[in-house]
Amino acid sequence: MKTFFCIVSTLFVVAACTIDKTDYESESTIVVPDNQAFKEVISFEQESYVIRVEALEGKLYQGYNEIRVHLLDANSKQSMEHATVTLVPVLTTGAGTRESCPTSDAWTYVSQEKYYKGYSVFTKESSAGQWALVFDIQVGGQHLEHLHPIEVFHQTNMNLNMTSFVGNDQEHYIIALVAPVKPKVAENDIVAGIFKYNSAADTSTWQGLHQAYTSVDHYTLRLDPRMPEPSMGNHSSPNNRDLVQREDSFYQGVVNYTMTGNWTLNFILQNNQGRIVKGTKVPTDFTPGVAGVKSELFIDILF
Repeated sequence: MKTFFCIVSTLFVVAACTIDKTDYESESTIVVPDNQAFKEVISFEQESYVIRVEALEGKLYQGYNEIRVHLLDANSKQSMEHATVTLVPVLTTGAGTRESCPTSDAWTYVSQEKYYKGYSVFTKESSAGQWALVFDIQVGGQHLEHLHPIEVFHQTNMNLNMTSFVGNDQEHYIIALVAPVKPKVAENDIVAGIFKYNSAADTSTWQGLHQAYTSVDHYTLRLDPRMPEPSMGNHSSPNNRDLVQREDSFYQGVVNYTMTGNWTLNFILQNNQGRIVKGTKVPTDFTPGVAGVKSELFIDILF
């Protein structure tokens, strides 16, 4: 597998990237399809098996991605149900360093649709380096290892934005929005992943990179959504609920969008002991004509 990392390094191409200021008039023209379909991202044949990876619209983006892995017998084309699938994203930077991102520990077989389901939260676009997926599959008494280069695109849907930060405990965290993909002017279930970086992870092997991030347990993500544009006075909305952890380790709450436009999701992250990891309270003053004050921990969205 170390030779795979060498291959990744040779594939690296440096590209410049810029971050533009959010412009509601231009950004609001971006259309999010009502029924996005899962399409093929990559496929390859290994030993006597065909492996096919799918994602929404056939692309992987910075932030949260649901990923489906189809594992087929190359001859019979039958889906291989009893397999152990591990998939680890690896980023090789221009400096030759390697890093990973939050990803599923276990890939679950969905019997009705005949695929293995998981997720990855890509922390950077491909402009930051060369991404690749490391596959480690146990199937039919065989052990398959494969590395395949991929491209990670800029996420144009701001409802799936993410943020990374250093908390008051000096630990590195990531918050990635998972849902809603296409919000409504209504109370929406909001889902996010909250992950902490493991500085002790061994980045010289894919096994170590797989342990680079873990979901935090029993935290609370306090939510205060506001419309920060000067014309909106940084007003909020009623009936929002803080995000708390579900059984699948993701966090869920309720966000009430009372109209379309720019919204800021102001957060305060509290750990399992109630201590504030990051975030500040936003003033309740109505401030027409003035850009809204934001928490030190926030994610901007737009719909």
